[in-house]
Amino acid sequence: MESLLILHAVAAACAPWLATRLGRASFAVLAVPPAAAFCYTGWLATRGLPVRESTPWALGMELSFRADALAVLMMSLVTGVGVLVLCYSARYFPEGDDGLGRYGGAMVAFAGSMLGLVTADDLLLLYVFWELTTVFSYLLIGYDPESRMSRQAAMKALTVTTSGGLAMLAGFVLLGQAAGTYQISQLRPADLAPATVVLVLAGALSKSAIFPFSTWLPAAMAAPTPVSAYLHAAAMVKAGVYLLARLGPAFGDLALWRAVTVPLGVVTMLLGGWRALRETDLKRLLAYGTVGQLGFLVVLFGSGTEGAALAGAGMLLAHALFKAALFLVVGIVDHAAGTRDLRALSGLGRVMPWVCGVAVLAGASMAGLPPLVGFAGKEAALEALLDTPLALAGVVAGSALTAAYTLRFLWGAFARKPLSGPQEAVPGSGRRIGFRRPCSCPRRCCPSWGCWWRPWSPGTRAPCPPTPARSAIRAITPTWRSGAASRSRCCCRRCPWRRG
Repeated sequence: MESLLILHAVAAACAPWLATRLGRASFAVLAVPPAAAFCYTGWLATRGLPVRESTPWALGMELSFRADALAVLMMSLVTGVGVLVLCYSARYFPEGDDGLGRYGGAMVAFAGSMLGLVTADDLLLLYVFWELTTVFSYLLIGYDPESRMSRQAAMKALTVTTSGGLAMLAGFVLLGQAAGTYQISQLRPADLAPATVVLVLAGALSKSAIFPFSTWLPAAMAAPTPVSAYLHAAAMVKAGVYLLARLGPAFGDLALWRAVTVPLGVVTMLLGGWRALRETDLKRLLAYGTVGQLGFLVVLFGSGTEGAALAGAGMLLAHALFKAALFLVVGIVDHAAGTRDLRALSGLGRVMPWVCGVAVLAGASMAGLPPLVGFAGKEAALEALLDTPLALAGVVAGSALTAAYTLRFLWGAFARKPLSGPQEAVPGSGRRIGFRRPCSCPRRCCPSWGCWWRPWSPGTRAPCPPTPARSAIRAITPTWRSGAASRSRCCCRRCPWRRG
């Protein structure tokens, strides 16, 4: 395990140099450490679990790591999604961006920190990696230093999570003194002082954006979309949930533990789902949906029962998969259409059927439709909560809100609907998909409705260029090539310029 962490650290240090030499292609090289960790995770899963490694360190402390079933699950998510996001980033960022090296280094360093966090078998070592994830998330959220919104969002995330982390450190010290050991695997059920439980839960709940600490996560959507897909769907926000799952077998039977986690989880799930229904930005819609789903996970892991914990593990896996996929879909939509505002999008399902298909599958899993993994996890969760009627009622209401904002997301992003006001794409993006444009034919056979168009490709329809509107088409289509003019045809059926 130490070798993998060192590999991540070396890759993070070399990221600026690689970005200078290779540009965006450096992300493929930076994906090697997470890929190696993913292969190592698969090798661990074939061995007998748990596997423990310990190396003596300074001041009588040990670098103690332990991989059990929960750790292997989290390792597979952290490393697998990390590889996919880094490969996605190679096409997401523009070539020559000044921040490529800084982004790549922070992303790989964050992946290594999360890997250490989910495998640490010592409370103090876990806290070190906990704060490292906070620092690197601050750098990633504030990727654009010239944007005031990015700086404010990064500072809010840093303030909230660091404050909770300091409270958690105090709780860890009290917990270690009361238990007589700081090794997590050696902790046993015991009566703890209420202050200890509250301090530990403060750190976990603030990291996972549970009410009243929820505000930092929607604000963090100022970060680039790959950052949101990784940190805010599969990695960072799962750290608090992971801590609840890790300490749940020892302290889940405490009345105070359940009295704090279950009500706050239900409230967070309901508030997040309701707020998602009112958002028009696709990314913020997913952010509030993530808040609601995190509340759902806290309810499961905070219930203190074995069935709820197993259902929580299933939902943990399902949520990381479908939410990361949806965030990446939003990035594709934003690049293609130049906006994330669902009021300005229309008809993308016809133009990008494969992207729409991925979004529909991920959305169906989020809504809990069979036979997808989200359905299996949600069914197990409902069965595990049958003995707690109030929590079950809250989860059912939250699940209804989840289905509602899933439909809102899919309709807003891909459905064909009337648009209000002129819709202009971002200049220079090179892709103009999903907007209505006036027909470029000489007779303008459809001036009132316009027609669907996209840059020419074999077998597709495009506006007729041999008209006075050719200059206008060039202005809104920077990638136009004169050679495509003779191969284009109008998309309007009644147009006399239509060929073929």
